Amino acid sequence: MDLNQRITAFSKLGLFLTDFLSTKDKNELALANTERLQLEFSEVLVAAERKNAWFTPANLKLALTGWAESLSVDNLNNWISAYSFSEKSLSKKVAVIMAGNLPMVGFHDFLSVLISGHSVLAKLSSDDKLILPFLAKVLIEIEPQFETKIEFTESKLTNFDAVIATGSNNTARYFEYYFKNKPHIIRKNRNAVAVLQGTETTNQLEKLGDDIFRYFGMGCRSVSKLFVPKDYNFDAFYQTMFTYKDIVNHHKYANNYDYNKAVYLMSLFPILDNGFLVLKEEETFSSPISVVFYEHYENIDSLQKQLKEKEEEIQCIVASGFDQKEVNFGQSQKPKLNDYADGVDTIAFLLKI
Repeated sequence: MDLNQRITAFSKLGLFLTDFLSTKDKNELALANTERLQLEFSEVLVAAERKNAWFTPANLKLALTGWAESLSVDNLNNWISAYSFSEKSLSKKVAVIMAGNLPMVGFHDFLSVLISGHSVLAKLSSDDKLILPFLAKVLIEIEPQFETKIEFTESKLTNFDAVIATGSNNTARYFEYYFKNKPHIIRKNRNAVAVLQGTETTNQLEKLGDDIFRYFGMGCRSVSKLFVPKDYNFDAFYQTMFTYKDIVNHHKYANNYDYNKAVYLMSLFPILDNGFLVLKEEETFSSPISVVFYEHYENIDSLQKQLKEKEEEIQCIVASGFDQKEVNFGQSQKPKLNDYADGVDTIAFLLKI
């Protein structure tokens, strides 16, 4: 199976997702059992939500839509055109330990391993163990040669050549020790931050709400902290955030909001609150669900230096006119194929093992 065959297979998987999400005319995907697979996929998604209440229909649709758009022939070709692939290199088995905080959060690693010509040995999170195996099944229906390239396991990882592992800072220390003799990518906790300058438009602040509230703020690309000028007035921010007030109707989010607010109040911490989002002044980056930390800055130059020193804790910076690598408001949860987690080029790593 050459690179073009792999690209074609994943682009057809993108068509499968597009068809599944569409209420209009369907693409002519050349699978005899497409209709049955789509009905089965509906059942898988219902089961996934039942298993993990954070996986709401809206969040599942958001994740699937992102991948349906990314897995086009043009996007895949543009992505891999930056690399030199050699079909003569030996296929390796790459173990991938996946997180489960977002739906399909491990799909990019799954795609990267297979598009590079390697085999994947996937260890799924218990919070997200239904969707990817089903999509792997569809991928094998599309291209049967993938059957020997994909393996899922719940057991101890054995017989692999390299590893990509995603976890917390605590588990990362374990991963670093356990996989020290294998080529590896080990990912730790990171968060997105936003830099406000007090000149943001209502539209920009509304889009910032997407960066904060999508997936309930549980992603590494979710904005968990704001940097604001000294004497910043939060009135416009909170007025705009009120668009997202219905998030508190989700019982797990509401439980987190009630708990975190109560802890801060009992501890006599000064907070800002609008009934569904707590703002707390804090120097750290990783805020609890329903809470966004904020910190004042004196000037742009000093802030740029500060964030540069802390770059290993930051996944991305949401801003407008602050930094060359900034992400536009509303785009933090819409990464492109070459927006690699932690800034580590997964494909480059896979082509060297």
